[in-house]
Amino acid sequence: MSNLKHWIWLSLRKGLAGQNAVRVLEHFGTPELVHAADEEAYRMVGGLSGTAIRSLMSKSLDLADEVLGDCERLGIQLLTRQDAVYPERLLSIAQPPMVLYWKGKQIAFDNEAAIGMVGAREATPYGVQAASRLSADLTRKGALVVTGMAQGIDAACVRGALKVGGPVVSVLVGGIDRVYPRHHKDLYEDVAAVGALISEYPPGTEHRGDHFPVRNRIISGLSVGVIAVESARASGTLLTVNHALDQNREVFAVPGPIDAPQSEGTNRLIQAGCAKLILEADDVLCELVNRFPGKLRLGPSASLSPGTEAQRLEGTAVVPEHEKLGKAKEKAVQENKDDEVYLRWADCKDKLTDDQRTVLLSMDGGTVQADDLVERTQIPARRVLSALTVLQIQGYVAEESGKRFRAAVKLKME
Repeated sequence: MSNLKHWIWLSLRKGLAGQNAVRVLEHFGTPELVHAADEEAYRMVGGLSGTAIRSLMSKSLDLADEVLGDCERLGIQLLTRQDAVYPERLLSIAQPPMVLYWKGKQIAFDNEAAIGMVGAREATPYGVQAASRLSADLTRKGALVVTGMAQGIDAACVRGALKVGGPVVSVLVGGIDRVYPRHHKDLYEDVAAVGALISEYPPGTEHRGDHFPVRNRIISGLSVGVIAVESARASGTLLTVNHALDQNREVFAVPGPIDAPQSEGTNRLIQAGCAKLILEADDVLCELVNRFPGKLRLGPSASLSPGTEAQRLEGTAVVPEHEKLGKAKEKAVQENKDDEVYLRWADCKDKLTDDQRTVLLSMDGGTVQADDLVERTQIPARRVLSALTVLQIQGYVAEESGKRFRAAVKLKME
């Protein structure tokens, strides 16, 4: 069994995120062997940046020792990819986390009908109500809700599950000891008491906007299906959906008013056939009940008495959004010389998955078929089609007659 310090050391290497970390571990076999290797051995892996190699050449384990000390002090558990209880579902995705930090109950995800729930941080009252009701009903009927802890839909899902007694899982974008938003401190404590807080970031890591797209693959990876409650046309919710499609998970969406910006993404997912339209929990569970015999219950379920519901909701009322995460807005510039929309690549690339970026950059001005993009990118056809669908919903790609596609924007690469 590998030393826990070496797993932490490897997980903290700069420039070694995503698929590169997987490739390095597969090349050497264990974190100890990665740690013991020299620069020449690292260069033999191929494709590693100078930053990654320099970070790998830093052999100090002092920071790993600090992380272990913080975890012991804060009551945070650690799971590595070698542990028997590490979820097989998560191991099967393209970029499984090296280390998971965990506070709360140990959950056997592979035996759970885990449903990821995602949606807008700037949620409407309609979205908050729908998310809370669905989460509560799913929990009552035996499913395990997996969500985040952001303001908006995430918080509504957490409150819905807590209202009926939980459990619920929140996957965080920072250290478990860093409460964000600050007024969610009680929610953190309640989730840890009945379910679990999970992060791939060590204690002390601040919550950052660029961590959200990375975190989303874990929500879908732990789940057998994902529900999108509210989503604008370009959003992190659609990134989670794309991860779910890549991971061969079921995808569901709550419809919204046709003129509501926060429902445009979900409505178009349904229109494109990427997501099943759902109105209630049974619309989700009927797809899963045969996979989890004896665990899920269909049909009417007993509601809580008004007094019990009020008691469980005490202290978890919806807080006005006085601390909203800043949202990067795409700025399209109309050039006078033509009608095309120009976007700065630096502004939009972080909103896209690796597959979406590769597909979009492979569309060089004319129209192409999906088979052409498979040939150009060497990405499997199913993933190319998934990327094209989400790119269309976000407005980056348009479909022409004859199942041909073209870029709907011009990219400024400088």
